[in-house]
Amino acid sequence: MSYLFSADYKFRTWRRLWIALAEAERELGLAFTDAQIAELKAHANDINYADAERREREIRHDVMSHIYAYGLQAPSAKGIIHLGATSAFVTDNTDILQMSEALAIIRRRIVNVMAKLRDFAWHWRATPALAFTHFQPAQLTTVGKRATLWLHDLLLDYREVEFRTASLALLGVKGATGTQASFLSLFDGDAAKVNRLEQLVAEKVGMTRSYPVSGQTYSRKVDSQVVNVLSGFAQSASKFGYDMRLLQHLREIEEPFEDDQVGSSAMAYKRNPMRAERIDALARHLIVNALNPAFTAATQWFERTLDDSANRRIAVPEAFLAADGIALIYDNIAAGLVVHEEVIAANVRRELPFMMTENLMMEGVRRGGDRQVLHERVRIHSQAAAGRLKSGASDNDLLDRIAADSFFGIDRASIEEMARPDAFTGLSTQQTEKFLIEDVDPILDAERTQIRSDVGEVRV
Repeated sequence: MSYLFSADYKFRTWRRLWIALAEAERELGLAFTDAQIAELKAHANDINYADAERREREIRHDVMSHIYAYGLQAPSAKGIIHLGATSAFVTDNTDILQMSEALAIIRRRIVNVMAKLRDFAWHWRATPALAFTHFQPAQLTTVGKRATLWLHDLLLDYREVEFRTASLALLGVKGATGTQASFLSLFDGDAAKVNRLEQLVAEKVGMTRSYPVSGQTYSRKVDSQVVNVLSGFAQSASKFGYDMRLLQHLREIEEPFEDDQVGSSAMAYKRNPMRAERIDALARHLIVNALNPAFTAATQWFERTLDDSANRRIAVPEAFLAADGIALIYDNIAAGLVVHEEVIAANVRRELPFMMTENLMMEGVRRGGDRQVLHERVRIHSQAAAGRLKSGASDNDLLDRIAADSFFGIDRASIEEMARPDAFTGLSTQQTEKFLIEDVDPILDAERTQIRSDVGEVRV
């Protein structure tokens, strides 16, 4: 990802575009020679940066400086470089090619995280765990079912990346204000040749089409749409990060922690969730950064203004670099999640009696009790049991209280039979299996060549 947004990639792509333009113009009848094209190709990658930088200090124009430097290396072709084009021909078309390749990297990263979470969800699909609303114990779910919530967010992001990638097109060869007037003049008013020129250039750089209309630049809404996709992924990863931090606090599930890892410079015993915290930190940056392309798109004037340029050179690359970093950390955590089954089971045992109360009321009614009376008895016993827990008790005695209450008429053995955690997880296991088989597996099967067994590296 760093290379995609490096100066070397950018300027090599400029030359790739200039070659594509010259080749296409020659194929459509302009009097260029084989030797000129060959000389341009010979110096496509050995960029004379010192010449370009020296020239830019003199004329303060990056595109003209690189045209000049290219001409020094290809003197026979210097007069045909950039013929009919404006600066946006190389800058905007390069931006599109960068974003297209960068989205492919993000797509691959998402697929790899999905593959790891899929295995995790399947393995733990039937293990009961506390589900929370408002971070208060609510009902039971399973460890695997909760993982499907993270997976489903990534599935939505994957589809957005697919859609946005397929929607990308080049600026093409549009000229100074998007009218293609310069190219129409080059081809003596032959509009068919101008249209063919645009298609040829796109094909030569690996794209299928160009946007049908533009000003001097492609619509800056494209940048906003692309970065919003990255923001969406950041939102998904951030939610996962916050869940992990809470789970680690509960001691139920932890992120990886190496044998020699140090959690705190002061408190040597600590196991801080630094990976999840870093996801949340980077995600916050990326989500906020999505406003930059949005404001840029909203503030353009007519066919173009230049207040977009400096902002875009920061906002778009940083969005992709942040998304890439987030994905690598996410991959690292997903590959090494540590599940503490006994802690999860103990938490379930502590809260399950509260969750059983409706079932106990119904069983009491079946045995001849009055529903309204039993509701009040449940309220009294529940508050007493909860108060005991809040006073420091380690066990929940609610079931003992109900077993001893003659209004219910339920013996302790019957209550124990009812107190099976898997009877309170609803369709968690079935939902998990169905979702993984029907929604996730087809994507992973289609993307099998992109799935890697290695794990994203986290560096401090």
